[in-house]
Amino acid sequence: MLVVVLIGGALAGFAAYTIWGPDPSAATPSTSTTSSSATSIATGAASATTVGRTSLAPSVTFPPTTRTPPPTTTTSTLPPKGFLVIQGAGDVAVDPNYIPSLATSGWDHAWSGLDGLFLEDDLTVVNLECTPSDIGAPLDKEFTFRCPTEALPSLPANGIEVANMGNNHSGDYGKEALVDGRDQLLAAGIAPVGAGRNMAEAGEPAMFEAEGWTVAVVGFGGVAPDDSWYATTDTPGMRSGDDTASMVEAVETAAKVADLVVVTVHWGMELDTTPRPDDVERAQAMIEAGADVIFGHHSHRMQPLEMVGDAAVFWSLGNFVWPHNSEASATTAVARSVVAPDGTIDACLIPAYIETHGHPVLTGEATCAPPA
Repeated sequence: MLVVVLIGGALAGFAAYTIWGPDPSAATPSTSTTSSSATSIATGAASATTVGRTSLAPSVTFPPTTRTPPPTTTTSTLPPKGFLVIQGAGDVAVDPNYIPSLATSGWDHAWSGLDGLFLEDDLTVVNLECTPSDIGAPLDKEFTFRCPTEALPSLPANGIEVANMGNNHSGDYGKEALVDGRDQLLAAGIAPVGAGRNMAEAGEPAMFEAEGWTVAVVGFGGVAPDDSWYATTDTPGMRSGDDTASMVEAVETAAKVADLVVVTVHWGMELDTTPRPDDVERAQAMIEAGADVIFGHHSHRMQPLEMVGDAAVFWSLGNFVWPHNSEASATTAVARSVVAPDGTIDACLIPAYIETHGHPVLTGEATCAPPA
């Protein structure tokens, strides 16, 4: 059973909608096919927003006047840890204007070549390379991608639990649409990470319980059109993937409340097939801070999987639900990490290929898996 909880926090900035600032073009819920169920957890005066399979909005739970201390939990009462399968995929843009086949063949067409792979794991994370909102106007930039809200339920229905919004397209329709998009993902039963009403919310981890493990997922974006895209203490945006100290802080915070920390990060340079030295340094810093798995994306090309110490780093997962633009851009994979009960990680790439626009298909088998 997978229990999904997104930590609530920065609702005070709800009204802090502002314009993006400089022209970015100038810069060079419980009905599902999965076996998951969701519960809500509240701690003190703070609220925890449940990510389920039916529509809900963030809420604040006020503590009672008198409180009964929680029962004491000892190590002997904790559930035993089992094998955990965590998977990730690269850039996903369910934008029917960019991929018309999604409008004609249906939203599930994006996932029908995967043989239910994401339904069989414990956690799936993708980079949502579009604004998941129906409001706002496109900014003056070369490419603007919108994921209509009617497309969103297809993600959890096909086994996707987390969508990273820390990228250079989540804000394509302005800050109000970015904040609305975060709420729309929650309403659809998807945990958003990497962007929010302010820097604190953008860096909040999505929390999961599965197989005796507590898993935190945090998101970052480091390829913003300009600095106005980054969240501040009181304005919406994405959590910076260029600021190593800020990234380390978010990972350290997540590591304090989780057994495992998964990072999803938009970084690097388009068309690169190897990681940039500054991103290698950022990865090392995050691993030292407690990151166990890193899913990278943005280059639109596959980059290697590497074990850095005990952590699995997928430097870039390329395109996934994307047009078939060339052989290189259509070559992709699903990243898989298998966590053993003792915490050791076995990682591999499951080969896939974007056969037609917006339709990735598995082309190989996983070389890492829990014991049968």
